[in-house]
Amino acid sequence: MKSYPTARGVVLRNRPATAERTAGTASRTSGEPGRVRVAREVAGRGGKAVTVILGLALPPAQLEALGRELKKLCGAGGAIRDGRIEIQGEHRDRLVEALRQRGYEAKRSGG
Repeated sequence: MKSYPTARGVVLRNRPATAERTAGTASRTSGEPGRVRVAREVAGRGGKAVTVILGLALPPAQLEALGRELKKLCGAGGAIRDGRIEIQGEHRDRLVEALRQRGYEAKRSGG
């Protein structure tokens, strides 16, 4: 078994995938809506607020379409990066309501 050192010097070993980990990922990708977080980020953006939607287990084409709809709803620009939808500005309450209407279990995250 090969060991992998980390940044802190801790050594990690390969471990077999457990049934719990694989079952959790299978239920998320099965098409049923899961827990979605709507957060506000300002880090690395020059103090400008960006609303980020996390936890959407959708294929890239559907994620792009949903992102386009939500950006139109807010009247703002944004991007879809790494499975996250980023919308410029502070729109958490509006987006949580819109996602709940679409059947997602959305929660406002952060302060």
